[in-house]
Amino acid sequence: MITMINQERITKEFMDLVQIDSVTQYEQQISEVLKTKFTELGLEVREDNTKEETGHGAGNLIVTWKAEGTNEAPKLFFTCHMDTVAPGEGINPQISEDGFIRSDGTTILGADDKAGIAALFEAIRVIQENNIPHGQIQFVITVGEESGLIGARAMKAEDIDAEFGFALDSNGEVGGICVAAPARAQITMKITGKSAHAGVNPEDGISAIQVAAKAIAAMKLGRVDHETTANIGSFSGAGPLNVVCDYAEILAEARSIVQSKVENQVDHMRNALQATCEQYGAKAEFESDIAYPAFKLTDEDEVVKLAARAITSAGLTPQTFPSGGGSDANIFNGFGIPTVNLALGYEDIHTTNERIKVSSLVEAARVVVSIVKESAKS
Repeated sequence: MITMINQERITKEFMDLVQIDSVTQYEQQISEVLKTKFTELGLEVREDNTKEETGHGAGNLIVTWKAEGTNEAPKLFFTCHMDTVAPGEGINPQISEDGFIRSDGTTILGADDKAGIAALFEAIRVIQENNIPHGQIQFVITVGEESGLIGARAMKAEDIDAEFGFALDSNGEVGGICVAAPARAQITMKITGKSAHAGVNPEDGISAIQVAAKAIAAMKLGRVDHETTANIGSFSGAGPLNVVCDYAEILAEARSIVQSKVENQVDHMRNALQATCEQYGAKAEFESDIAYPAFKLTDEDEVVKLAARAITSAGLTPQTFPSGGGSDANIFNGFGIPTVNLALGYEDIHTTNERIKVSSLVEAARVVVSIVKESAKS
C-alpha cells in the first residue's frame, strides 16, 4: 500500500524552508528553526560542539527518535545538510504551471538540500499520524556541506548510533540510489626556481613557470580511468616581465571511487613534479590531503537492498548508480556505517535555474516512510 503524503503540507514546508537564508557558513537562523521544528515533533535534539572548529554559524544537529511499536527493527539514520550555496539570500520560491518550483531567477532555489529536510519532516508527521511502528531513528542535519563537507568531517563516529544510513542529497529522479562516490584529494604544489634578468642572463635563472608547465605535461589528467579523475584547478606565477619567475603554485585534485586508486594518482602527480624539478634544478613542495574517503556499495549490501525494497513499495523504480562527486555520505561510510545517497529529483543545482517538481517532494517523503516501514519488517 502506497503511503499518502500531504502534498500541500510538504510544499508549504519546503517553500518556508528555502526562504530562510542559510548560505554555507551562515547557518545560525536555519539551525534555530530546525531545532524548534524537531522539538515540537517530540524528538530529542542535540547540537554538537563543532562550531568553534568549523567556523560555521551553528553545529551539526543530531536528532534522536526512540523506537516505537517494535524493538526488532535495525537502527537507522537519515541525513541532510542545512546550508546552501550562494547566491542564496532572499530566495523567492514560485510554483509554475508545469509543476516545478523555482526561484525568481536572481538566486538559487535551495532544493539542495532543503528538499531533503522537507521530506524528513513530512515523513515524521505521516509516521506519527498513522502510528507506524519504527525502530530508533536519528536525523543528522549538517552544516558546511557546501564548503567541503566541513560539518560532517568534524563529527565523530560515536555521534551516530545506527546500523544503516540514508542521505537525501543526490540529483537524479526519485528512486535513484547512489551506491558509490569518490575519495577526493586536495593537492598543493609549489615550485621554487631562481630569478635572473630575462634579457641579460636568462640562462642563469630557473623559470618556475616553465618547470611547473613541464610537470603538468608529465601528469595523467582528466579521465584517468573509468573510476578515477584528476584536474588542475589553478596555476599561478607572477612577476615582472623582465625577470625569470622564481615561484609558481599549482592547486589540483584527484578523485576515485577506489581509495587505492586516488592514492596512486596522488603518488603519480607527486613523482611527476619531483622528477621535473630535479631535472631543471628547481625545488618542489607537494602537499596532499584526503578531504573525504571513497565508498562503494553493491546490490548485495543490506542497506542497498533495504532502499530498493522501500522504493519499490513506494511505487517507484529503484536504480543504483555511482556519482562523481562527494557528499556527507562519504564521511559516514568512512565511519563504518553503510550509507547510500538517495536521489531527490532536483535539477540544475548551484545555479539560478535550479528547480524541483512538487511531485518529487511527495515521492521523496514517501520513500522515507517506506524505508522506515520496510526496516520494521526485518
